[in-house]
Amino acid sequence: MDNLQFDDSTKKELASFLEREQAHARVNESIRNLTSMCWDKCITSTPGSRFARGEESCIANCVERFLDSSIFIVNQVQRQQQQLLQSHEASSSS
Repeated sequence: MDNLQFDDSTKKELASFLEREQAHARVNESIRNLTSMCWDKCITSTPGSRFARGEESCIANCVERFLDSSIFIVNQVQRQQQQLLQSHEASSSS
């Protein structure tokens, strides 16, 4: 079983599958972290059938701020990557 050989098409398919699974795992980890962080910050009473007054809005605000921050960071990283790529292309063409 250790000596399995795959053709290029199968290798690409496996690589694509692994990339999707890793992305899925990263999303799940982010959700777990977000849930834990907002729960610890906002839920101050013993959980019952309903949230205490203020806890529901605290959780909503916590999630919104987390998502806003995440989107901002992703946009900044993408902008830096584009600038780096453009500067690399400019130096390559010189």
